[in-house]
Amino acid sequence: MAIEIHVPDIGDFDAVEVIEVLVAVGDSVQAEDSLISVESDKAAMEIPSPQSGVITELKVAVGDQVSEGSLIVMLEPAADAAPDAPQAEAPAATPVAAAPAPAKAAPTAAPQQSPRRAAPMAPAKIDETSFSKAYASPSVRKFARELGVNLGSVAGGGRKGRITQADVKAFVKNVMIHGGPGSYGGGSDGGLQVAPMPEIDFGKWGEVESKALTKINKLTGQFLHRNWVTIPHVTQFDDSDITALEAFRKKMVPEYKEQGIRITMLAFLVKAVVAGLKEFPRFNSSLDASGENLIYKKYYNVGIAVDTPDGLVVPVIRDADKKSLVEIATEMGEISIKARDKKLKPADMQGGCFTISSLGGIGGTKFTPIVNAPEVAILGVSRSKMQPVWNGEGFEPKMMLPLALSYDHRVIDGADGARFTTFLSSVLAGAPEELL
Repeated sequence: MAIEIHVPDIGDFDAVEVIEVLVAVGDSVQAEDSLISVESDKAAMEIPSPQSGVITELKVAVGDQVSEGSLIVMLEPAADAAPDAPQAEAPAATPVAAAPAPAKAAPTAAPQQSPRRAAPMAPAKIDETSFSKAYASPSVRKFARELGVNLGSVAGGGRKGRITQADVKAFVKNVMIHGGPGSYGGGSDGGLQVAPMPEIDFGKWGEVESKALTKINKLTGQFLHRNWVTIPHVTQFDDSDITALEAFRKKMVPEYKEQGIRITMLAFLVKAVVAGLKEFPRFNSSLDASGENLIYKKYYNVGIAVDTPDGLVVPVIRDADKKSLVEIATEMGEISIKARDKKLKPADMQGGCFTISSLGGIGGTKFTPIVNAPEVAILGVSRSKMQPVWNGEGFEPKMMLPLALSYDHRVIDGADGARFTTFLSSVLAGAPEELL
């Protein structure tokens, strides 16, 4: 007899859209095989089958809205399946790339702060194209027109990114009080009062192919664009002598390799960053919604940027100060696998205090990472290499690790940025045993 398969607990989402049906009537599936793919405003998720069997009937189609408890398919259990097999746990999620964006991305989340109030700018002409494409109700559209606000420049804080009247008010307040990211009337330029990008027919010069950005690509772009134009970035570069630390790490590798644990330099960096956050608490803070108060955090959650075929994601290692080096290395291995297998959940990427983005395994010498708001700093790490270093009497070979610390200049001064990287370098160059 066929049984009903329902959507399990999917976290904080009330409803998500079915973007792909992965099975058909008559298909045989195994436990944990994916049945459908759904997409929220923050992540794509695959809903797995709780047990083996044959699909006898589909109850959803592409475009349907489903939530916890919604009926997906009818399944005739396999002969060897337990009759009362439990439903599957929460589905795996493909998170938004670069980093985990907050559920509501209202422009007042990190408003630009200035010691002197900027004079309000005159509303520019509304861009009808971006205005018409904005996700808002007729009443909100009317309200925005009355204020001369281009909805194409307003981030929606409502359900599924819908722009509310409160979002329009917050946008206007941000411009009037803080100067905001330009005038009311911006469009694809983010309201920066620059000339719009020209429409170009690239096909004039040869064959081209157009591919639409996915919903996640668009959300990631909006998140990074918002951070770049609203946060005054400064990047501090430094090199750290990790000669002794690298030798120590290599001695640990064979012992833990047998246990399936990879001891990477990134695990040592997490421990060093925690020491830096404790020494400089301002780096472990966030601006509140008003931009006038600094929230100091008493916990140490470190985000790790992970490269996957679907893009960059930033899972968070929670309470890193309470974990040993081996525990951190183990957890990093687990989250990397989950990220590649699309098993990360939105909760796995929330609550970060500070992010580390390491490109050392790929290459490069230096880069300028974008601050992962509402955090106030991010550490970029490039590939280490052996270099001649002057010791006062002569040159000696040293393994040097390039560091790039980007920070929010509203919160962190240049001197403190330099102090942080100097402290970090001293920790990495110190006794390796202290980082265990």
